[in-house]
Amino acid sequence: MNKPELTLLVLYYSRHGATKKLADFIAQGIESVPGCHARLRTVAPVSTVCEAVEADIPESGAPYVSLNDLRDCDGLALGSPTRFGNMAAAMKYFWDGTAADWLSGSLAGKPACVFTSTGSLHGGQESTLLTMMLPLLHHGMLLLGLPYSHPALMATASGGSPYGASHWAGADGSRPMTEDSKQLAIALGVRLATTARQLQQP
Repeated sequence: MNKPELTLLVLYYSRHGATKKLADFIAQGIESVPGCHARLRTVAPVSTVCEAVEADIPESGAPYVSLNDLRDCDGLALGSPTRFGNMAAAMKYFWDGTAADWLSGSLAGKPACVFTSTGSLHGGQESTLLTMMLPLLHHGMLLLGLPYSHPALMATASGGSPYGASHWAGADGSRPMTEDSKQLAIALGVRLATTARQLQQP
């Protein structure tokens, strides 16, 4: 009997493309696990101008996330650039609108992981990862990090932590992804997909 294909949601916000690169590597890791599919989604930017609106479909990149994407997923990878040691307002705004899913428990028991990019090496990578974990804990998700069995975690000088994948992108997002950061992002995707598959076993 064939195992059903699992859908792992890779939800991110990216201004300069660095967080999107991490999302792509996490998706690569997910799809290296047989029977697992990565669904890439993003969130719309927010504005202090009340009249500002976004088109229903972004000009480029992944489609905007819907609440159905959350309900239908078998696991979640959540990513945001750092904003003063916190997740970006656009991502926080999205999670603030998920009260119905919190009440129904639609995410409870599903595995999740987090990832981020920062403008400076000590610009709040780990605190941002922790802020993204908080709404996931409230939703009852099972949080995954990166174990030190990954050699790159001990060697990296560019990002990556036991809390999740990360990348030092530079102030304008132009710093290239290092091999360590790439390998840790792929490993995080593999871990998420493998865990989701294990949780589906009777």
